[in-house]
Amino acid sequence: MPVKIRLQRHGKKGKPFYWVVAADARAKRDGKYLEKLGIYNPNTNPATIEINVDNAVTWLNNGAQPTETAKRILSYKGVLLKHHLAGGVRKGALTEEQAEEKFNAWVEEKGKLVDSKVGDLDKAKADAKATALKAEKEVNAKRTADAIAAAAPPVEEVVEEAAPIVEVAEEAAATEEAPAADTETKE
Repeated sequence: MPVKIRLQRHGKKGKPFYWVVAADARAKRDGKYLEKLGIYNPNTNPATIEINVDNAVTWLNNGAQPTETAKRILSYKGVLLKHHLAGGVRKGALTEEQAEEKFNAWVEEKGKLVDSKVGDLDKAKADAKATALKAEKEVNAKRTADAIAAAAPPVEEVVEEAAPIVEVAEEAAATEEAPAADTETKE
């Protein structure tokens, strides 16, 4: 029975996630499988990959062939490296301790690379948020300045309008006094 390590699609339309499974090559894509080896979620950044390394290496040692995508995922998580190191142990080129040491050093280095990528993504996200906040503050300041300018008339117009009102009031007071003075003189 030919065995493949491949992806089995799950999730909803437009938001897929995958199980990494060991399955009979003749089985349907989402059909019966022999063992679930892990998950792969490409919707997150960076993609979430969880693989049971020891079980995957066991299937590779038994002759399972990974598909192209599964091969890339297994390589990314170090399964193929561990399989390669296990071959060196079988041939006597390495001891089990040396193989584990090399694998753990590679995992640490890979972890640092992934952490730096996550840090860069977080920094870019924070910078974008700060830029958007700054632009929003500028727009709000301009909007409030425009609203204040529209609500209150300029100071010069207020002074010019107030002067004619005072003059009219003085003229009205003068005309009221003048007729009263004329009536007194006539008597």
